[in-house]
Amino acid sequence: MAAFDPWDPAFVADPYPAYAELRERGRVQYYEPTRQWLVSHHADVSALLRDRRLGRTYQHRFTHEDFGRTAPPAEHEPFHVLNDHGMLDLEPPDHTRIRRLVSKAFTPRTVEQLKPYVHGLADELVSALVEKGGGDLLTDVAEPLPVAVIAEMLGIPESDRAPLRPWSADICGMYELSPSQDVAARAVRASVEFSDYLRELIAERRKAPGEDLISGLIAAHDEGDRLTEQEMISTCVLLLNAGHEATVNATVNGWWALFRNPDQLAALRADHSLVPSAVEELMRYDTPLQLFERWVLDDIEIDGTTIPRGAEIAMLFGSANHDPEVFTDPARLDLTREDNPHISFSAGIHYCIGAPLARIELAASMTALLEKAPTLDLAAEPRRKPNFVIRGLEGLSVEV
Repeated sequence: MAAFDPWDPAFVADPYPAYAELRERGRVQYYEPTRQWLVSHHADVSALLRDRRLGRTYQHRFTHEDFGRTAPPAEHEPFHVLNDHGMLDLEPPDHTRIRRLVSKAFTPRTVEQLKPYVHGLADELVSALVEKGGGDLLTDVAEPLPVAVIAEMLGIPESDRAPLRPWSADICGMYELSPSQDVAARAVRASVEFSDYLRELIAERRKAPGEDLISGLIAAHDEGDRLTEQEMISTCVLLLNAGHEATVNATVNGWWALFRNPDQLAALRADHSLVPSAVEELMRYDTPLQLFERWVLDDIEIDGTTIPRGAEIAMLFGSANHDPEVFTDPARLDLTREDNPHISFSAGIHYCIGAPLARIELAASMTALLEKAPTLDLAAEPRRKPNFVIRGLEGLSVEV
């Protein structure tokens, strides 16, 4: 499997040929460097995301020792306390309870009410970009839009928002394969600082509730259940991290793809009604989250290969989204693609709760750029971030 090398810059720059090779080799392969079973076909990834024999955690059923695993280092505890109380890394019954309570505050109506704010902010950001003749699409539009939106939802004052993106970036470094000690140390520090800040903000909202999401999380209850303080902190961090990391990367990955496919960009400029299908296709074409992990809680079999309890499965979202068994001519960007069951927002009980908001944000920024910067063009070749799991660019320099 020489072609699959998540630490090779050439692979990170374009993993899709390697994925094609993996799919041709079979439905599952063991990858020794990370001690994971790689699953690359859409049908298998989609099924396994819904398979209750797998879990984001195993600690609801087993100790580390019982599961044949080593507990994380003690110095990493602040990160794991924060991460392990968020619903993304929990399984039923805790996941069910927390998601139900969060859903009471994070309702479709709440998201829909944000539309004017999202579109207004997108217009402001793009207008500023146009006024100065261009800039970095990443830092000028892609980042500030979703960060401001989720901060607005949570009720984080504008004066407190500067550290949010750095905290998120440092925490998300731990989701890469085999993070270094330095990455882990930054994640721990960010976990402590972010948690301390939210603990103070939650205390303020308890005394003086508002219309924000944090106040809603404090008030949410169901049959006597309420979120603990740690669950609220972990939920807020998860909503911020998941609520903007994918959107930021989808924005810049998407425009970079459009610049490389001028016929599709021309079609989009000629017909703005393509924006909704363009958002879906760009999420498929260059997937922001390339890999998602699951623990095997009970033995499973894939194509005659038994994967034992205690093993870890790496589901390759980017490969699944390029599976020719599901997508006609998957290497081609087609903004009119109608049958597009991509799994960029995951599936099953862990399907992204913020997917409707992400779609609103992506459509808002794309529409604003199409309308206010109709001649938007690439100013310099971008560089990929070295990260494989969370796929993005260092920046995207543009001119108008």
